[in-house]
Amino acid sequence: MPGQWRSFRAISLRPCPRRLATSQYLHLPRRSGVTRSVSSTPGNHRTVAHDEENDTSELDAEVFGTYSVILPPEPFIFGVSHIPQRPVPSHIARPPYITPSAHGQPVPYVSSGDGRIQLGSLGEWRLRRAAQLAREVLEYAGTLVKVGTTTDALDAAVHEYIVSHSAYPSPLGYSGFPKSCCTSVNNVVAHGIPDARPLEDGDIVNIDITVYLDGYHGDTSRTFLVGNVDGAGHNLVAATSEALKAGIAICGPGQPFKSIGQAIHDVADEQGYSVSSQFTGHGIGEVFHRPPWILHHRNEEPGVMLPGHCFTIEPCLIQGNNPRSWIFPDGWTASTENCARSAQKEHMVLIMKHGAEVIT
Repeated sequence: MPGQWRSFRAISLRPCPRRLATSQYLHLPRRSGVTRSVSSTPGNHRTVAHDEENDTSELDAEVFGTYSVILPPEPFIFGVSHIPQRPVPSHIARPPYITPSAHGQPVPYVSSGDGRIQLGSLGEWRLRRAAQLAREVLEYAGTLVKVGTTTDALDAAVHEYIVSHSAYPSPLGYSGFPKSCCTSVNNVVAHGIPDARPLEDGDIVNIDITVYLDGYHGDTSRTFLVGNVDGAGHNLVAATSEALKAGIAICGPGQPFKSIGQAIHDVADEQGYSVSSQFTGHGIGEVFHRPPWILHHRNEEPGVMLPGHCFTIEPCLIQGNNPRSWIFPDGWTASTENCARSAQKEHMVLIMKHGAEVIT
């Protein structure tokens, strides 16, 4: 049925080598190009990607486990203007990118100064409150993750929880994003849009929460297991958590920002995963996204951590050795190029005078 999600137990498809712009039609992977992985003998797995148009394409690929691949519904719908946004009570303060200017247009992104928080100030207290609320919302959302629940239902619950605490769901309306949180399932790396697809037994789902409270943003995420997840899925989620811990452990005043990516990449290499370089951590506070930009892969970016710097670390680890992603027609949802699974976990880190503190 047009526009309806269907599930495929598969792990490979004909790759789309380019990013997709919302106004541009490229050769998108089709559901007909995805097939079931087969095993002839224990430990000897083969995956076939089938092209119905010329019936000649066969592709050997790694087996990443048993799970449903997420693909855009057909026929393709470009953009997100057709997706309704949930209302927010008028008394709740909006972030500047939502509040209309005198000409009825959103206020543009403005970043001034070095973005550091004055430690011991009212600003630090408000930042911590926003971070704590984000953590509480994520914990609440995690209790709702179960087989049969739709990600849109998760979004509705998250939305109500946030506004009931007089906060604004930061993703809602950010550059046009239509929902109040991001839900990224299986092969979706980031920015998945909550929808009517029920979560299935064996799924993994990242829920990314950001709230705006008293002028400050709090941002955190975690990948949850749905029902009976296979061993490969368990290992991926555990490795992502370990990589985040390694990145956090390196933080402190005077430490180079690039050391975070080195620590994360080392864990990924040790456990046989790749690291997405398309999504970064970011400075956060009164502004949702601002410098410093935190790269999760090995890099030579300049800059050192100073007291008052607050930023997210949010690595996306991907099964196998292909870290590339492509964007769905909605302009937001990023899938791994070969439909391998991805997991992500995120915390906010505040650099103190003598160390670093996770505030989510």
